[in-house]
Amino acid sequence: MGRQDLRRADGPPPMLPWPLALLALSACCRCGAGGTVPEQHASGAASPSSPSSPSSGRAPLDWLLTDRGPFYRAQEYVDFMERYRQGFTTRYRIYREFARWKVNNLAVERKDFFSLPLPLAPEFIRNIRLLGRRPSLQQVTDSIIKKYGTHFLLAATLGGEESLTIFVDKRKLSRRAEPAGAGNSSAVSLETLHQLAASYFIDRESTLRRLHHIQIATAAIKVTETRTGPLGCSNYDNLDSVSSVLVQSPENKVQLQGLQTVLPHHLRERFVAAALSYIACSSAGELVCRRSDCRCQCQPAFPHCNCPEADVQALEGSLAQLQRAWESHHGQFEESEEFQALVKRLPGDRFLNRTAISHFWAMDLDVQHRYQQLGTSLKLLSRKTHRIIRRLFNLSKRCHRQPHFKLPKERSLPYWWSRAQSLIYCSETTVPGTFLEESHSCTCPSDQPSCQGSIPCALGEGPACASCAEDNSTRCGACNHGYMLTQGSCRPEVADSLEHYLGLETDLQDLELKYLLQKRDSRIEVHSIFISNDMRLGSWFDPSWRKRMLLTLKSNKYKPGLVHVMLALSLQICLTKNSTLEPVMAIYVNPFGGSHSESWFMPVNEGSFPDWERTNVDASAQCQNWTLTLGNKWKTFFETVHVYLRSRIKSLDDSSNETIYYEPLEMADPSKNLGYMKINSLQVFGYSLPFEPDAIRDLILQLDYPYTQGSQDSAMLQLVEIRDRVNRLSPPGKTRLDLFTCLLRHRLKLANNEVARIQSSLRAFNAKLPNAVEQETGKLCS
Repeated sequence: MGRQDLRRADGPPPMLPWPLALLALSACCRCGAGGTVPEQHASGAASPSSPSSPSSGRAPLDWLLTDRGPFYRAQEYVDFMERYRQGFTTRYRIYREFARWKVNNLAVERKDFFSLPLPLAPEFIRNIRLLGRRPSLQQVTDSIIKKYGTHFLLAATLGGEESLTIFVDKRKLSRRAEPAGAGNSSAVSLETLHQLAASYFIDRESTLRRLHHIQIATAAIKVTETRTGPLGCSNYDNLDSVSSVLVQSPENKVQLQGLQTVLPHHLRERFVAAALSYIACSSAGELVCRRSDCRCQCQPAFPHCNCPEADVQALEGSLAQLQRAWESHHGQFEESEEFQALVKRLPGDRFLNRTAISHFWAMDLDVQHRYQQLGTSLKLLSRKTHRIIRRLFNLSKRCHRQPHFKLPKERSLPYWWSRAQSLIYCSETTVPGTFLEESHSCTCPSDQPSCQGSIPCALGEGPACASCAEDNSTRCGACNHGYMLTQGSCRPEVADSLEHYLGLETDLQDLELKYLLQKRDSRIEVHSIFISNDMRLGSWFDPSWRKRMLLTLKSNKYKPGLVHVMLALSLQICLTKNSTLEPVMAIYVNPFGGSHSESWFMPVNEGSFPDWERTNVDASAQCQNWTLTLGNKWKTFFETVHVYLRSRIKSLDDSSNETIYYEPLEMADPSKNLGYMKINSLQVFGYSLPFEPDAIRDLILQLDYPYTQGSQDSAMLQLVEIRDRVNRLSPPGKTRLDLFTCLLRHRLKLANNEVARIQSSLRAFNAKLPNAVEQETGKLCS
């Protein structure tokens, strides 16, 4: 295949016939030799130059893959495409040329310099006249282009050429160079091909013999040799008897010019449009360009002229092949010695989640190196895939169907960690299933429903196991702190019942409590001792001065087995007739005994805390029942209730018609007294709870002298539960008061250092419990 392939393979040459031109021949004998030229065609596109051009440095052009124009049917390009589809994606070519004659077109020079008419062929002139003034593009194509082509020759070089072309399928080449002395070996490498191509012009016979041997033995190469025209200055006795060919090289270039320059002016524009449509649309439509976007306006007989269906299908096939290669690389990695060795080294005495497997992966340098090799291979496939996809979309953008392909799916490191889980726990059958870590189960293939093996217990924090059972690794053998072993699994540890230590349960509802308070039911009255040095029950007294009174139970003396809860406080207060005094009371509650400083103030009518409710006892309205109802929301422990009574003067403001209060003045004259007051009764309503101080002391002793670790944890849980439930009855405020410390100090009679040690132990134990919340408490008892 020589340089004469400038002509179309299936039609007249793309230049004027020889009678058109006056040629001047200048004899020469020059030799131009070219080196080995590798041409990569990994994407399926040819070089942007002509197929026989040695240059391959420019980027491939998509239009070369489209079935348009005479170039697509050029024999050299047809051979290249056939070789490429057979897998020979790389071409190596070594050539040399012998320039013999320089050919110049004197007809154009005669017209340009001497203004003489062109010596055109009579048939060519007759075809031009038959076109008329306004021919259609199809008429120009049929009369001019299909007969005479689109260009004519200005200057060229005639001579001879010999070349060697090697098409290479790199997939079948050996990855390593041939050892010395392996002359008859069938293995071949790129380095071997380079050496053979370089020695072609030195020892042609042995080089061809070796290349043909490799071609037959390995099927990795296809060899083509071309020798045309005179190959030297003295090789032939009669050079005129040898058919010369056009030679092309950087030194010997073929110069062509568009045929429109020899046509009349009224035909030139139509000719250019017809030539472009002929080349780009293969005479199946008209080339239309708008805003740098060119396409073929198809004729009715060729509705798909814009869609190179064969090339689109070829690219789709290439993408499918790359998809299979992608899956093959992943399969090779999974079956590799490095990955299989990692799976075999994973321990089977406990369950491994993805995070645990990632630690073993990070310590295995062999599998990491193998994974890097996989990533390198996939990057090459990904780049090639995206390059073909871009070309596919460019070719199919004017097709009536969307391209069909499937993008390769990325598989990250967590995928391989999950795959290792599947191989460990779901490989009881030939085809392993897929492990689901969230449900600790396997999804098996439809034809193999029982692929799941034994899954060991999970070790970790919280509800996970501390260790698996020795006789059965699928069950827990020991649990973490705060959990207990139940039927081979861990459950949150719950404190035992507190009834033996402190009863804190009651079923008294708010509506029932309100009804019982209205009836002054004695069943909810907590009988207590009234003490006051300032007054006596049922006696009138002058309320000008503050009066102090208290109700106490003296539980340590009389009721050591009970603690008491206050639900309401009630006083019956009587005033003399027409008295303007108003009683004002401050209430302090001591929960478990001790000094008065260890009492808390009751915030009556502050925020959401309840206020006093007053009801008349008789029609004279001299006596009223004052009741403060705490209910289940504000109920609290009490041992002593301190009541400080003072009075204020109630008056009516004439300007605003509102009731105002002010403090009474100290009167030296008793005759000016504003009235007297009497307290008939002072009662606390609530209930008593069973309390076993000795049992709680035994529970505390287990903190220092545990019988077993389990009994110590159980004692800790019970003490934490008692502490939290006692402190839950703390009075309202931003910070709860520490009533549990008061219980230890005054009802168990523990020293301060013992109380501090117990509280510290409980806080440390509670911090280890799952979802533990340590409530901040305020100090009440020293």
